[in-house]
Amino acid sequence: MRPISIPAYINKFWNADKHSEALFAQTREAYGRLLKQESEPEVSVVMPAYNEEENIVQTLASLCNNVTHRSVEIVVVNNNSSDRTEELVKACGVTCILQTIQGITPARNLGLAHARGKYILNADADTIYPEDWIEEMVKPLAEDTGVASTYGRFSFIPVGSTGRLTYFFYEYFADYSRKLNRYIKDEAVNVYGFNSGCRREQALSVDSFNHPPGTGEDGYLAYKLRTRGYGRLHYVNNIKALVWTTDRRIQIDGGLWKGTIKRLKRVILRK
Repeated sequence: MRPISIPAYINKFWNADKHSEALFAQTREAYGRLLKQESEPEVSVVMPAYNEEENIVQTLASLCNNVTHRSVEIVVVNNNSSDRTEELVKACGVTCILQTIQGITPARNLGLAHARGKYILNADADTIYPEDWIEEMVKPLAEDTGVASTYGRFSFIPVGSTGRLTYFFYEYFADYSRKLNRYIKDEAVNVYGFNSGCRREQALSVDSFNHPPGTGEDGYLAYKLRTRGYGRLHYVNNIKALVWTTDRRIQIDGGLWKGTIKRLKRVILRK
């Protein structure tokens, strides 16, 4: 069952005062607990960012407050931001590296190359993560060598005129279309870069996120991992791993219905 309204935990971070020094201090303290000061983290959360000063503090706060027994590092890749993105990331106590080659694929590749963890979780800077997300996404990889990649569900935080109730029904329709993808296309097209995971060494061995034209860097990585024989794709449908992302890209596409048509076309054409 999907939630109709935004959960209190998600709202706490989404509505947090991103200019508050208290929030920066609390996030740094939480990140220290998450990293556990070990020399080699078990998990690396890698996040590309381009001009994300409006969202990235809340995103990092939600990630740093995750609950897991694993040691976790967060690596943000600043992809030539012209705003305060890098300054805010560092204020949260999180590592920020610069990728001067513009584009999501070079940004994800640099983050992967810089990461130290055995497991990689891919995240985005405009998404709020529930407190069990890291554990739920890594657990299938850690417990089953037959799993090559994990991917999960998401819901929308409205920033435009579309209400949350409308998105509630839209998300069920999207879930159904993803089920169909397994039969009419390929399960890998369901893998998104803001909510997926894999093993670092395996990802590096298949040429990282590089992909041919007409494909997506995130789904194509999952496809390469599976076809190389590293295992199957694992859909994490536990409500504890449901992430919340803004609908700004839908608004950029002209709103929900126009955006839906554009996304359907992209899915149909996506290899």
